[in-house]
Amino acid sequence: MSRARTMRGTPGSQTPGEEDGSTLGAADCSIPSAADTTATDTADHDRVRRFWSARRAPAALVALMLLAAAGLLLYDVAAVRADRPAMAWRRRLARELATRHLDNPWVLGAAAVALVLGIWLFVLAVTPGLRQVLPMRPAAPDLRAGLDRAAAALVLRDRAMEVAGVQSVRMAVSRRKTKAHCVSHFRELDEVRADLDTSLGEGLRQLGLAHELRLTVDIRRPKKR
Repeated sequence: MSRARTMRGTPGSQTPGEEDGSTLGAADCSIPSAADTTATDTADHDRVRRFWSARRAPAALVALMLLAAAGLLLYDVAAVRADRPAMAWRRRLARELATRHLDNPWVLGAAAVALVLGIWLFVLAVTPGLRQVLPMRPAAPDLRAGLDRAAAALVLRDRAMEVAGVQSVRMAVSRRKTKAHCVSHFRELDEVRADLDTSLGEGLRQLGLAHELRLTVDIRRPKKR
């Protein structure tokens, strides 16, 4: 009896009614609902963006071209300042610019090349690149992961080959959709297609991609020889 009184008098102890009532009620209020969790996951997935390419080759090419042009022009200007004749290309360029009109084919061609080069550099600057890498769902706030499209196609192809009746599979994975071209040599095509939809749909979910890919299954019989 003394032990029971001591336990009831302990500040941290609670009676069964209190545990079932206030304590569990407070715990239930702190646990997010399934709808809230789903909404949070959807918001996180919407914020996942594609990986940006470093664009090393175009940047290096443009930098080398500008460096060569600037160095050559600076050398020629310094040579003229030292009372030496200007280079032949510079004299010819000045003469051509002075004599040719703006509607000349050579002037229009050079302007078109410069325009195309500028548009190309602008597109490289504002687009992410790395089209072969599919972003995956973030496992941690500071962790990003990506899956190569060829690897995703290989995984899905292996899953499709496990379906009974499938003879061969050719997978095509893009940034927004996945298409399976299958050949079935036995079983009904509708049954094989239903099993493929289930297997490949589960495989897409297990890949952990940030954006859901649309699945299309094309199935046919093997060609007769």
